[in-house]
Amino acid sequence: MAVVIRLRKEGAKHRPIFRIVAADKRFPKEGRFLEILGTYDPQKGLKGATVKLDRVNAWISQGAKPSETVASIIKSAALSA
Repeated sequence: MAVVIRLRKEGAKHRPIFRIVAADKRFPKEGRFLEILGTYDPQKGLKGATVKLDRVNAWISQGAKPSETVASIIKSAALSA
């Protein structure tokens, strides 16, 4: 199973909130996922992101690939922690 770490859009119209999730690559983008790893609020910027770094590292060690956007959010969260 190819696992990716990506954003899943939620929230209201014109007020998106994203969840950082681990999902199978074949699942629909807004569909099923394996685990919630954090949240991201684009209106607050990178300071509005919460990430469970221990769980993200566990998934990456098992072979999960983060998307480009999620990789930058993880990098920012790791620097501020």
